[in-house]
Parts: sequence; C-alpha cells; structure tokens
Amino acid sequence: MNAFGKSQQIRRLEDVRFLTGHGRYVDDIAPAGALVAQFLRAPMAHAAITALDVTAARTAPGVAAVLTIEDMDAAGVARTMKTTPVTGPDGQPGATPERPVLARGRVRFVGEAVALILAETPDQARDAAELIEVDYAEEAAHIALAPGGPTIHPEAPDNIAYDWAAGDAPATDAAFDTAAHRVALRLAHNRIICNAMEPRGATAEWDGARLHLCFGGQGVWGPKAQLAAALGLEADAVRVTVPDVGGGFGMKAMMYPEYIAIAAAARALGRPVRWMSDRTEAMLTDNAGRDLISEAELAFDADHRITGYRVRILSNLGAYNSGFAQNIQSTASSKVLTGVYDIPAAHVRATGIFTNTTQVDAYRGAGRPEAIYTLERTLDHAARVLGVSPTELRRRNFIRPDQMPYATPSGETYDTGDFARTLTRAEADVAGFATRRAASQAAGRLRGLGVCSYIEAILGDPSEGATVEFCDDGTVNLYVGTVSNGQGHETVYAQFLAERTGLPIDAIRVIQADSDRIEQGGGTGGSRSVTVQGMATLGAVEEMVAAFSTFLEGELGMEGVTFDGATFRADGTNRTPTLLEAADMVRAAGRTDLLRHAARRTLDGRSYPNGTHIAEVEIDPDTGALEIVRYTVTDDFGNLIHPQLAEGQVHGGIAQGFGQAVCEFAAHDTTGQQLTASFMDYAMPRASDLPMVRFTTEPVPSVNNPLGMKGCGEAGTVGALAAIGNAVQDALWDRGVRQVDMPFTPARLWTLLHRAGQ
Repeated sequence: MNAFGKSQQIRRLEDVRFLTGHGRYVDDIAPAGALVAQFLRAPMAHAAITALDVTAARTAPGVAAVLTIEDMDAAGVARTMKTTPVTGPDGQPGATPERPVLARGRVRFVGEAVALILAETPDQARDAAELIEVDYAEEAAHIALAPGGPTIHPEAPDNIAYDWAAGDAPATDAAFDTAAHRVALRLAHNRIICNAMEPRGATAEWDGARLHLCFGGQGVWGPKAQLAAALGLEADAVRVTVPDVGGGFGMKAMMYPEYIAIAAAARALGRPVRWMSDRTEAMLTDNAGRDLISEAELAFDADHRITGYRVRILSNLGAYNSGFAQNIQSTASSKVLTGVYDIPAAHVRATGIFTNTTQVDAYRGAGRPEAIYTLERTLDHAARVLGVSPTELRRRNFIRPDQMPYATPSGETYDTGDFARTLTRAEADVAGFATRRAASQAAGRLRGLGVCSYIEAILGDPSEGATVEFCDDGTVNLYVGTVSNGQGHETVYAQFLAERTGLPIDAIRVIQADSDRIEQGGGTGGSRSVTVQGMATLGAVEEMVAAFSTFLEGELGMEGVTFDGATFRADGTNRTPTLLEAADMVRAAGRTDLLRHAARRTLDGRSYPNGTHIAEVEIDPDTGALEIVRYTVTDDFGNLIHPQLAEGQVHGGIAQGFGQAVCEFAAHDTTGQQLTASFMDYAMPRASDLPMVRFTTEPVPSVNNPLGMKGCGEAGTVGALAAIGNAVQDALWDRGVRQVDMPFTPARLWTLLHRAGQ
C-alpha cells in the first residue's frame, strides 16, 4: 500500500454547510430553556474587594441565582484551576498561585469575574448585574514587563512566575569570549488579541447524574478531566463536546474559569446554562498572545560562521497562570532556539512575570514565531553590521542535509531538511528587486526586502487514535481524536481514508469532539492534527484490511488475499470485493465484531516544517504608511494530502503574522486599563492590506512518521513576522534607522524617520 498522499485537489466538504448558514456553533445549539449566564467583571486591575452585596440582584425579575466564590466553595468547586509550571535550573517549579473561578477577596486584572448571574433572558441578566454592589480598595497595578512592583501573588516574590533555562551556558560563554565578532539586538514582541471570528462560549447541562459541557474549543479530553477534578466528579460522570468552532488559534486550547463556573451553576440549579461572550468581553478575558522582550546575541568567527547564540527572555504571563502559559516562552520556544543554523553552542534563559493584565498563553505558533523572529531579526542585523549579504550569511550557516539527523543545542533532533533549497526557490521569485527599489526611490518611497528562513516543531501529544465503523446504511464513520477549528479536517480526513481504501468519499462521516463517542484524543494544537491523525487512520486501515482479508479467506475460500487500495484480490478467483461489499458479507455472516476497527499510533519523533519567507515592503516617508507589495514563500511540509488546504493554512498564518507585525497591539495604561477593548481601538488586518502570496513547496519528507508529513498549521505565522520585520528594517536602514519594533504602524515609522533625520 502506498504510504504517501495522492495530493488531489478536492473541494472542502464542510464549506457548503458553513457558507449556507448551516454550521452548528455553540450559541446555535443551546438547550431549550437554558438560563443565560452573565459575569460581573472587575472594572479595575488590582484591588481588594471590601464589600460584595448580591441581595438585590438575587431578587430581580427573571433571576434564578447569583453566585459568588463563597457559593463555589460551598458547592465543592476546587479552589484553583490546573496549570503546567516549568522547572527552573535550580530544580524548583514555577509559582502556582491560586486561580479561582470567581474572584476571591481581590481582583488582579480588568475583566476578572467577580460574580455569576443566571437569568431567563440576557436583558434580565444584565439588569441584575447592575444591582450588585461592590466596594473596591484600589491598589497600584504592576504593568511593567520587569521584576518588582506591587505584589500580585505572595507565592511569586518580585512577581516572578518562573525562571527557566536551556542549553549549555559555559560553552556559550566560551564561544563569546573567543568570538571574532559579537552582535546584539533587543526586540520587543507586542501583545496581541486572538479575536477569533466566534467568541468564546459554552453550555452546561446536569441531568442529576452526569454533566455535559459543550464549548467552542480545541479538544475535549483535557477539559473533561479538569471538569471532573474541579467539580469532584468521576470521569464517567462528565461528557464534553465541541461543535463547529469559528477559529481557535491556540487561544481556545485550554480551560477558562467561565466553563467551570457555568458547569457548577448547572449542577446547583438543575437547569441548563448558556454563556456567550460579546466582543469586548472576549478582548478583556481571552488569553492574549506574545508580549515579551528578547535580548539576543550572536558570536561569529572570522569567517562569519556562528559559534554561539544566547537569548534572555522576559515574558508577560498576565495576572495568573493560564493552562500552558509557563511553557510558551520556555520549553515551546526552545524547540527552535537555533533555527536552521549549525550553531555549536547556545543558551536561553526565560523569566516569566506576573502583571495586572489579562493572561497570556498560546497563540498561533506558541513560542516558535517568537523564537524565530528573535533569531532571524538578529541575524539580519548581524549581516548589516558585518557588511555581508543576509542571504549569504544564512547560506554560510545553514545546517546541511548531510548533517541530518541534527542534534541542536537545546535538545531537539531535526530529522530532515534542505534549508538552502527553499531559500534558492524563493529567491528566484524576487529577481529584479534592485530595479523595483530604484523605481520606488524615484517616486519618493522607501522599498525594503526581508528574508526569513524558519523552522518550527510539531508539538502536542505524539500519539493519536482512529476508529473506522461500517454502518448499516452503507456509510462509514471515521472517529478522530483531533478537533477541527476551521482547518478543513472533515475534508482531509475523509479524503485520506478514501484514497487508502477505495471507499466513496461521500459515504464517509468524520466524527470528532465527543468524549462519550471517542475514548481518547489529543485535540488540536501545535500543528499536529493531520500528521498524527493520518498516521492513526492508516493504522486503523491496516487493522481493518488484515481482519477482512482473514474473513474473506475463510468465507470465500480465497487464499493469499491482498488489498490493492480499492478491492480485495486473490489468485484463482475473479472475485474482487470492495470494502463496502466485504462489510456487507461480514454483516450477513453475523460477524458484527468486524464492522469496527480501531488503532492507536505514536510518532517515532517530532517533525520540523521549515521554509523561506521573503517580503517586499514600500514605505511613504512623509506619512509612515507601509504597504506589503510582494510576498513569496517556499515551504517544506514533507508530503501533502491536500496541497490547497495547506496553502490556505499558510495564507491564514501570514495574515495573522501581518496583523501582529503591522497593526495589532493590545495596550494598557499605567493603571491596567486596557485601551484596546473594541475594534474601534484595536486594528485588525483587512484583506485589502495583503498582497497575493506566491506559494511553492520543496518537500523533503519526514522520516519520523510513515506519511512523510511535517504539518503546516502554524508555519505561515512562524515565518511572516521576521520576513516583514526585516523588510521594514531594510527599507529604513539607509535613512539611519537602526532598530524597529512591531507593530510597524505609520505613526511609529514616521517618528523613527523623523528622529533619524534630525
């Protein structure tokens, strides 16, 4: 059987449902008679709650209950939510202060939930919230991304959440001590808000014995375990489902206090509960992304080969640990610390800081875009300082294909890659840049070219399961452990199964995200989905073919049965049953045990998507207005099942990278008030802002999975930030601007040019 995808372009199966308004999102399928949940949220970033009176609200029209943290305690809700601290070089784990589902005695960020109102209608819930009387004793807020300041949690002295390191510090220091050249750069990574098309929402039902939570998320088994633990329930007393989801991007991968709170309310009241955040509520409470400062240094020998690399990171965690927060700028970022370069010694130290702001956690790329941005911006800066071509400096330091598998200083082992090949392919599309630059100069504009050679690492659970079930109506159910958030999983999984079995693609139903129907699954995140799910599905097909072959040998007297990907065959007979025909025979023989086949598989190792992004920008020096005029990307995703879906993922990733690089910025004032809590103040990218993207692939199949795949979901964002940043720096360099930080807004660029010209 062919182990690789056939790469057929077929239309997305789910699109008709979505485009005709038949998607089933959380707010579309709320249980009949559900109470509406409304959270009263803190109006200040740091304050003690000196009084909280909900009496009037509890007697307001239509109100079924108003719950506070005391009610949650009385209901046996766990005092703190689960988090995943990292362990520092001294062996000590990061700080894990309590994170209650409703504020306990004080609030630590604007938007923190103080009370939960449950009413018959949204208007009644909002009116009741206005009746709650809260007295706050406001305290100074810690906003600065630095240790010290007003204490947020006693468990975290100087507001340090964690201190973590990786690599070989003595070897790295020695490389710098003997370096012929040393280059340093300090970079700020702006905080951004995910702003998924569908805000967060959930419904909860309690039937007297079991809890059902339906929410817009990226997995069901982690939340199931956390809900059971938080509410003191047995695992089999909890069901979690995810319907259609309007975008996740990492922000919806973890548990939030609201889900636990409404689940506790549904159990306490014996009625279903529904909650859907509005846009400003989402912007105040959804986990933000990025928000860090990186100080990077590169050491070179006399031939401009990199001998050492060290990075110091300060990252903002917000007021509490979110689910994966401590891991994003530490363990996840370090997977690609040294990028695509043969760097013998490297060291990174990452420190997380608690601040009186919304939590920061995973956002598309989850640490890898930040790491690549830091390295690629610093390398480009080094090329300018050393007086060499940025592409030549990259080629001189690339890991060569004959060095694979390659062990990095941070403990990763890259399996395959030809980094010079993707750069060469991408470069071919930007020929004539000098002529275009001269034309821009003649028109009074500044044109810059930026390159990023990126690599990213597939994260998440390396194992996954799949089950294929033949139904009596002639259809086939494929049960998967991942959860689609709009990536086209229904199409690619059905296509994958059809190509390997000959089953009609329109007979295949992909079933996901129901903890009652699927025993285990790793969810979606870290660009893992198609690789691990495809491998598990391939395993299920192998199990199914083996079982059906044995059955057919006995049932039909066929010996040496083989399967050619569409039909079973054997010497000496002209019978060639398909899988559906074989299933009918199995059913007729009463062998219903053969109508369901499952397998679980584990990756041999991580895979590492990589490639080259090249951006061209043009800047109007009179206004600072920036336009991306050309964008080229050549990726190595290994083997692809559906190239068009992969290209779509790249386009989306580039758009999100563009948003952070050019216009998005979540700002707070000195008191912790968010200044960008609506689309009036927070600039989202528009389709008209982006050029057509020239996309090609130069695949080098992975050897760490039987499909040769490398994943593609986050690669666009990983490469886009530095490509755009380097292009902007290139455009401004000759005007005397030596350092630019995101976002590259007109005001910021005009100010830099104005100051440089003085």
